[in-house]
Amino acid sequence: MSDIIRLLPDSVANQIAAGEVIQRPASVIKELVENAVDAGATEINIVIKDAGKTLIQVIDNGCGMSEMDVRMAFERHATSKIRQADDLFSLHTMGFRGEALPSICAISEVEVKTRLESNPMGTRLLILGSKVIEQEPCVCEKGTVISVRKIFFNVPARRKFLKSDNVELSNIMREFERLALVNNNIRMRIDTGIKQIDLRAASLRLRIEDIWRNSLKSDHLIPVDVDTSLVKIEGFVSRPEFARRRNPLQYLIVNGRNMRHPYFHKAIMSCYDNLIASDTMPCYFIKFQVDPSTIDVNIHPTKNEIKFEYEQQIWPILVSAVKTALGKFSAVPSIDFSIDALPVEPFMPGDAPHAPRMDYRNDYNPFKSERDNMTHVESDWQKLYEGFSTGRVYTPPVSIMQSEPNAGSVPQLLPLVDDIETEEGPRVCMQIADKYIVTSSREGLLVIDQHRAHVKILYEEYMARASRQEIISQRVMFPESITLDESQSAALEGISEELRNLGFTLEYESDMNWLITAMPPLPPRTNAKDVILRILDSVAEDSVNYGKEQDLRGSIKSRVMLLAARSAAIRGGQTLSEVEMKNVVESLFALPDPSFTPSGNPIYTLFDDNRLSKLLN
Repeated sequence: MSDIIRLLPDSVANQIAAGEVIQRPASVIKELVENAVDAGATEINIVIKDAGKTLIQVIDNGCGMSEMDVRMAFERHATSKIRQADDLFSLHTMGFRGEALPSICAISEVEVKTRLESNPMGTRLLILGSKVIEQEPCVCEKGTVISVRKIFFNVPARRKFLKSDNVELSNIMREFERLALVNNNIRMRIDTGIKQIDLRAASLRLRIEDIWRNSLKSDHLIPVDVDTSLVKIEGFVSRPEFARRRNPLQYLIVNGRNMRHPYFHKAIMSCYDNLIASDTMPCYFIKFQVDPSTIDVNIHPTKNEIKFEYEQQIWPILVSAVKTALGKFSAVPSIDFSIDALPVEPFMPGDAPHAPRMDYRNDYNPFKSERDNMTHVESDWQKLYEGFSTGRVYTPPVSIMQSEPNAGSVPQLLPLVDDIETEEGPRVCMQIADKYIVTSSREGLLVIDQHRAHVKILYEEYMARASRQEIISQRVMFPESITLDESQSAALEGISEELRNLGFTLEYESDMNWLITAMPPLPPRTNAKDVILRILDSVAEDSVNYGKEQDLRGSIKSRVMLLAARSAAIRGGQTLSEVEMKNVVESLFALPDPSFTPSGNPIYTLFDDNRLSKLLN
């Protein structure tokens, strides 16, 4: 039998590595800027064309490279950062693997111009798909200029799945914000062809103000500063009153490197218990300085996930630092012991008083007689009781975007299924923990999440109305102002036409401020500003696929309808009557696909005889 294992060519190996390191144009900017930082640059300029698909150029005034170094820099695993394995535990640079540059040149055309300060002439190198085209002397400034063109030209599948220009530009701006925040001592500029941003070298507080000048003010922030033998923590957290429902700015930095760390995030969030609403989150910008030998950054290709050796010991230090800052600047409620408090009778948790519940009828007319006001109700109840004899439940018809259902009405959105009886008789429903509906079926016992079920029902009804073009746009008397950052504005410009088709109209005011001048008839208590921010977040996070096969208008439309359905659906913890539970169950199973929500979450689970037997035995 002949041998079948072959050594891959370097060009193929580089393309494989590029799939992990270079995911989109923003990844190229991250790698090139970090190399410029390692080169000791004090100024970094970034030039973008066509959201990075045509050109990405990074210009720095760092140390530059010699003729030999510039050629070796594009060889796989060639690096100046480490010499041996032990160096991985004493890293003081952003890069160290030697994979970024060869990965970039494997999927693009790369031109490099670089010069050492001690050399009168520089070097120009041109590489196309890992193949060196030419290398020659040139005249250039001290430092390095790297131009990346035609990204993914030789990987059509990857280029095909690049998002729209606005989406890619939004990701580029988010990456630029992260890099600028970490390297606040470096002047950084970016030119996207649409807008230019110039950030001065400044302190961390001033850099935060310069980046998010429209949405975050200096007096919103509280300084955090603690220095121990284990870790030095400094940065800022936001005051509780400025916590956000959408788009919180949350950044963790260790030794000059951005990171994701759920453990430390939870520590910071615990400091805000009972200080902010449950549906809001604070902003924070926290820098950690630790011994490089106590962390491992070599566990993910993007180096954003970092393992700490002493994370459990750092937890109380971080919590103490944040709580101390909140208390020092009077951001937590205080108790005044200088006044004499009246004696208070102790009470048990179950004895806490509750505000009385009052139901109001919108159709009640005080100028009509009591008999006239009761006529409609009597008619509905007569039809309801008639339904008990046939096993069908009557529900008054409702229109799209109606008010949020309460304990008195669950809308009948689709025709009821004809067979609503089990083998033993009419369907029986009961509620558990005011969250789940339990009912029987021929297959076994069904446990249904009432909120998810109602979201599915409302979503299908909203989408049906939208397909029939029954959604209208309403001008608002007092336009609501919404302030966006650079990445959100880029995303909004890309989907403004789709939002307009769905009834939303936004007009640019000034200085990144937009006005919501028209919107569709959303359910009460649904905030149009919150809906817009949720959509922009979903675009930036790539939760919507913008490939060529995907209808962009349909994607945004379904996202808006899902948000509206979630706003109007009954909640977990809401008590339902038996009639309402039956209505939800029957409307759900009248749908073509009742198993999953539009976002893919399961709606119910089935306990058949075998499963019940296993649970009991």
